[in-house]
Amino acid sequence: MEVRKVGKINKSKNRHAAEVSKQTGFPSPATHYLESGIDLNKELVTNSDATFYIEIEGNGLEEHRILDGDVLIVDRSKNPIASSIIIVVDENEFKVLSKTAAKKIPEAIIWGVVTYVIHKM
Repeated sequence: MEVRKVGKINKSKNRHAAEVSKQTGFPSPATHYLESGIDLNKELVTNSDATFYIEIEGNGLEEHRILDGDVLIVDRSKNPIASSIIIVVDENEFKVLSKTAAKKIPEAIIWGVVTYVIHKM
């Protein structure tokens, strides 16, 4: 298993606001359907300044149901609990481990906690 890509999650700049129809006459009953789609930043990110994504390469994490091409959402501000999947830095490399497995590597530094896994279909 290798980390393919690491990046910062940025908030989307385009915000849609529902508006009143500008037509004359009877307003459209569908005006309230002019809502924006799902904003994954709003749904998956609690602390945007400390949240990153990591794309996984390889199938070395199948026991955690993390497969090749999956994207991990990682929050650096969260404290891991016993069942957490975490990102550690060991020998200048990112590694994805369970918290219990990370305890076996005393020199590893906890970099962040995986909050979501996005699977490709």
